Amino acid sequence: MQLNKATIKKEIRYEFLLLPALVGYLIFFIYPTISSFVYSLTDWSVFSQEISFVGFKNFVKLTEDKEILIGIKNSIIYALLMTVLQNCIAIPLAVVLDRDLKTKNILRMIFFSPAVLSIMVVGYLWSYIMASTEYGLLNRIIQCLGFKKVNWLGDEKIALFSIVITQLWQWTGWAMVIYLANLQSIPVELYESAKIDGANGFQEFFRITLPLMVPSVSFNTIMSMIGGLKVFDIVFSMTSGGPGFATETITTVLIKRAFTEGFYGYACAYSVVFLLLIIAISSIQRWFLEKWEDKVS
Repeated sequence: MQLNKATIKKEIRYEFLLLPALVGYLIFFIYPTISSFVYSLTDWSVFSQEISFVGFKNFVKLTEDKEILIGIKNSIIYALLMTVLQNCIAIPLAVVLDRDLKTKNILRMIFFSPAVLSIMVVGYLWSYIMASTEYGLLNRIIQCLGFKKVNWLGDEKIALFSIVITQLWQWTGWAMVIYLANLQSIPVELYESAKIDGANGFQEFFRITLPLMVPSVSFNTIMSMIGGLKVFDIVFSMTSGGPGFATETITTVLIKRAFTEGFYGYACAYSVVFLLLIIAISSIQRWFLEKWEDKVS
């Protein structure tokens, strides 16, 4: 009986350790989320001291806002490109660097090192590299090879894709490290048995490696998708949403409507739609990943 009491007291002490995290979660997530839902139904703005209830007027107005619709489209395109390309590059890269290479540690460091840099620093660095003026490093290399220079960030047809390139450079190494950790947990005996049965490299990858990498693939793809949908800082530092609306994203328009223009209630309605969009997309993505996991298990 004394042992049971001691165990109960110990468990209670452990639960108290969770209180700071719980309080922080309630203050910085639950309360702002509920407040956003409430204020999205009002006309709260910097132009009036009174706040009036307007129902779903803000949500209806969202469907007529061209800039917001472009921001949602650009965010979805950016998130899809980052999710697919980042993971399609990171998986084979991790497989190669998991082999017994003499330079594998140096190569891992080289590929991962961009992930430790500040996104704003990366943005300003690549703005300099991709500049269309004479000091733009990338265009100088292209011209030396005999090609015409490209307006990477000033052409609205390619500006968003130019930003995607910079983020692939920065974050592919981060995804690679996650895959490497997963690869190192796969038993070597499985590959030895496959070689005895006459399996080649492609068969080993698709029948052993990839099915056993489901946990890391699920984690990386979901994180890439969510991170892509809420992208802001790299866009702000490189193009500020331009040229025109070519690189506007959900968050750049959201911050513009709230803090630049002062339409807080309208911005809250937009943030509610943004939250529901992330929940819907991540739920669909998880459903497909779970189906895939059930199929290969």
